[in-house]
Amino acid sequence: MKRVVCPGSFDPITFGHLDIIKRASELFDEVVIAVLVNQTKKTLFTVEERLAMIAEVTAEYPNVRVDSWSGLLVDYCERHDVKAIVKGLRAVTDFDYELQMSQINLQLKGIETLFMSTAPAHSFLSSSLVKEIATFGGDISAYLPAPIIEKLTARLAAR
Repeated sequence: MKRVVCPGSFDPITFGHLDIIKRASELFDEVVIAVLVNQTKKTLFTVEERLAMIAEVTAEYPNVRVDSWSGLLVDYCERHDVKAIVKGLRAVTDFDYELQMSQINLQLKGIETLFMSTAPAHSFLSSSLVKEIATFGGDISAYLPAPIIEKLTARLAAR
């Protein structure tokens, strides 16, 4: 079975993330979306909330499952028999950082990293940018699925 992991914080998941997940699901037998727990990163949603949101918007893909992990991604891969990581690249600046990560992951555990360029419509998109737009009342309907917009709007209103 060809299994890959698509890691990230997904706070929240965007159409850019979903584009990469959909395309990966067409290439591999199983795609594991790994919500990485990073204690130093301040997130708007809990890990459990992000897992539920991702599961909701990826339910149409039978070969996609959602999981979480705290620690090194390569350890997750090793423990779950995952041979490769799929990462979306938006710009050259993404590549600089991701290349370093891919090289260290290969050196540490022999885990390959596959890069997919994002669709042009999503090349500028980030969860942080979407949260900022939403904070100031901007229209985010082109960036997030409707169920995620509802949850983001409610969370921001509660703050």
